[in-house]
Amino acid sequence: MWRTRAAAACVICRSLANSSYGIKRKSPLQNLHLVSRSIHHPYYPSSKFQRPPLRISIQLFSSLNRLPLHKTKLLNVKYGYQFHRNFWLARLASRLLKLRYLILGSAVGGGYTAKKTYDQWKDMMPDLDEYKWIVPDFVWELDEHIDFEKLMKALPDADDLAKLLPDFDKIGESFTSLKGFFSPGYNLVSEVIGASDLLLLLGSPGETAFRATDQGYDNDKQYKKVSDKEKIDQLQEELLRTQLKYQRMLERLEKENKELRKLVLQRDDKGIHQRKLKKSLIDMYSEVLDILSDYDASYNTQDHLPRVVVVGDQSAGKTSVLEMIAQARIFPRGSGEMMTRSPVKVTLSEGPHHVALFKDSSREFDLTKEEDLAALRNEIEIRMRNSVKEGCTVSTETISLSVKGPGLQRMVLVDLPGVISTVTSGMAPDTKETIFSISKAYMQNPNAIILCIQDGSVDAERSIVTDLVSQMDPQGKRTIFVLTKVDLAEKNVASPSRIQQIIEGKLFPMKALGYFAVVTGKGNSSESIDSIKEYEEEFFQNSKLLKTCMLKAHQVTTKNLSLAVSDCFWKMVRESVEQQADAFKATRFNLETEWKNNYPRLRELDRNELFEKAKNEILDEVISLTQVTPKHWEEILQKTLWERVSTHVIENIYLPAAQTMNSGTFNTTVDIKLKQWTDKQLPNKAVEVAWETLQEEFSRFMTEQKGKEHDDIFDKLKQAVKEESIKRHKWNERAEDSLRVIQHNALEDRSISDKQQWDAAIHFMEETLQSRLKDTESVIEDMVGPDWKKRWLYWIGRTKEQNIRNETKNELEKLIKCNEEHAAYLANDEVTTVRKNLEARGITVDPCLIKDTWHQIYRRYFLKTALNHCNLCRRGFYYYQRHFVDSELECNDIVLFWRIQRMLAITANTLRQQLTNTEVRRLEKNVKEVLEDFAEDSEKKVKLLTGKRVQLAEDLKKVREIQEKLEAFIEALHQEK
Repeated sequence: MWRTRAAAACVICRSLANSSYGIKRKSPLQNLHLVSRSIHHPYYPSSKFQRPPLRISIQLFSSLNRLPLHKTKLLNVKYGYQFHRNFWLARLASRLLKLRYLILGSAVGGGYTAKKTYDQWKDMMPDLDEYKWIVPDFVWELDEHIDFEKLMKALPDADDLAKLLPDFDKIGESFTSLKGFFSPGYNLVSEVIGASDLLLLLGSPGETAFRATDQGYDNDKQYKKVSDKEKIDQLQEELLRTQLKYQRMLERLEKENKELRKLVLQRDDKGIHQRKLKKSLIDMYSEVLDILSDYDASYNTQDHLPRVVVVGDQSAGKTSVLEMIAQARIFPRGSGEMMTRSPVKVTLSEGPHHVALFKDSSREFDLTKEEDLAALRNEIEIRMRNSVKEGCTVSTETISLSVKGPGLQRMVLVDLPGVISTVTSGMAPDTKETIFSISKAYMQNPNAIILCIQDGSVDAERSIVTDLVSQMDPQGKRTIFVLTKVDLAEKNVASPSRIQQIIEGKLFPMKALGYFAVVTGKGNSSESIDSIKEYEEEFFQNSKLLKTCMLKAHQVTTKNLSLAVSDCFWKMVRESVEQQADAFKATRFNLETEWKNNYPRLRELDRNELFEKAKNEILDEVISLTQVTPKHWEEILQKTLWERVSTHVIENIYLPAAQTMNSGTFNTTVDIKLKQWTDKQLPNKAVEVAWETLQEEFSRFMTEQKGKEHDDIFDKLKQAVKEESIKRHKWNERAEDSLRVIQHNALEDRSISDKQQWDAAIHFMEETLQSRLKDTESVIEDMVGPDWKKRWLYWIGRTKEQNIRNETKNELEKLIKCNEEHAAYLANDEVTTVRKNLEARGITVDPCLIKDTWHQIYRRYFLKTALNHCNLCRRGFYYYQRHFVDSELECNDIVLFWRIQRMLAITANTLRQQLTNTEVRRLEKNVKEVLEDFAEDSEKKVKLLTGKRVQLAEDLKKVREIQEKLEAFIEALHQEK
């Protein structure tokens, strides 16, 4: 019976599987009724004997596709009939239960949307991790000392803040089941908004210090109700009291930390000799800026490295702000007078001792001692005045100063001259324009931090610098505004809200990263930095501006300003230094390529290396003076000395003595005149000749080109060295006295030992007289004009004066022919006779013209007579040995010229010895001193070593040095980061 029923059930199942009610579809066994599956199927013993499923051509997509479409009817089976079972009610219920998936999906989607909204709000919150160090440590420990439950009660309720959010209750009316799901996300968002409101109240000195303050203040208005104003005031007062309390603790801890750091740094200084001292980051960066300040290239390489540029109106307090940041009164001060006359670059760094030093000096000024502070201020003032050129008031030359001390913020500041509106008396006419150009040159650097200083005690409408800053940085992306003298502003300004407008950036036509208010003293120049700090803290503690929330706590005091400026400076350095290093790398490549193309066979010698090369060449040339032969020295000296004294010998000694009647008078006259000449003039003339000869020989060696080795780039330097060395050289004064004795002894000797010396004296006399005769002939020709040959050959005529002189010459020659032993001078009656003879021929002559013509005519006659006498004395050596006894021939003039010639030879020998033994060495010493002085004077080297090659090599060296130092700085910066 049971088997029969089972077989019938199997047939029914197969019928159900095969029936399609007009639709072919796949219906496996697993989709049949449960009862059918619970029965043992003998015809389906296992899955491996199952029939392959039927392929259908149409699929019916409906949630009710398995409901019966007709009435229940019996199925035709092999073994009988059975009713078809329809469970449509259960199936309908199961389809309706699929709504749970819709609800569950909506819940998941809503949760995801809420989480995404929360993440977006979280991302919109400022990232305060980078500025966490600005907040003192005690702030993070407030939970141990402050009852936050009490603070939370004072805060606005979350329900009030929730009104700013979408109305989730209305949304829940449509999806009531989702309200429980959204409530956790709703509470979480409320907590986030409450936390952000708390941060705004605390005034966290993070990124908000550099945002426009008006935005934060308006947001506070939006998030607070008028009814909560009293709660906020109470909270603000409590926070101020807490801040003041822990500010004292912080100052004490900072003082202790500074002392500990000082001890550590001092201990490091003790090992400075055992290990190589590593430069700090700021020192490395300052070196790069110093090199760039001297880099004057013609390749338009711009300096875009960051630095803090301090600008402001004159007497706005720029110097005072810098001194507060440097914690020392280091700048010269004046009441209303322009003190900053040139840019001053101040490099602040941390060190064990509070000291200052200039980049070009090794002296350290102890800033804890008043004597050193006064000396430093005086030195800065002297350097400023020396840098200002004549006729100017300000200078573009930068003074570099480094200040080290415990607790100083690392940065590089440049103090510029104060901007003026009117040029007063005593100033150069272009002072105003020069200051503007200097300020613009520094501010136009796109990576420079502009520290704009504004005097708070004067009317805002009188500000000049704000317009200038707004032109250079219109978006305010690199400007920090500082309002000074806030104490005076609070007393004098009628409306305190005006100060609030300035700090909020609403009054001036400029934008800034941040706004700060500081107090830099009471106006007394003798105040110390510590007293100014105490006064500043006391003022802001009691200031209504801070209590009434017109000023934020992070916007006051120079300490907060110093931290903010240092942070901005290093942020700008990290963002731009690598780009600048790449720019200098490209410049270096261009310069190296230009050098290879223009000077392929020359080494890249910069100005210092070229100076060393020129120095060696000059010293070699000075040493070459010692290689000059004695014969060459003596010949030059003797020739030059005779050229210098020959006129005196002929005119003042020989001619007057030759007019005497006998030999005794001649010798007496010669001896007297030689003695006078030797005592007064001759030694001095001889020393002058020797010094000039040394100069000529030195110049010859310096200017002489030496073939291919000669480099014309050194010519200007050699000329300057030669002139300066000659200017410094002074001949030995005792040499003149010893030379006088030697010359006097030489002139007193009259003994000619042999015929050769006699002939040499005659030859010397003939040469001298012929030279004088030639000069006299030339003078006479100029006086009377050309002779008849030149007039016919060259068509040259005589002037009226020359005709008169020619007639006068003819009359005087007749006079000499009549009396061959005529004296050297014309008598008055002779002058009258010549004048009357000329007047008889119609020629009017002045007596002075007759005497001048006579002087030249008689001179020519005398020289010719003396030359004839020399020829007669050639055979007179025999009579000379016998002292001209029994002889009418007298040759005393030959003896005179022999004495002169011997004196010249002895003097030349003496001067040569002095030159080679003393003066050349002294000159070499002077040259070395001049070269050393030039080596220390960089301006002198730049002036003397010029040219495209020098400039190109100099630029190439500096660009390489800048690139190397920048790369080292970047590496150290990455290591520190």
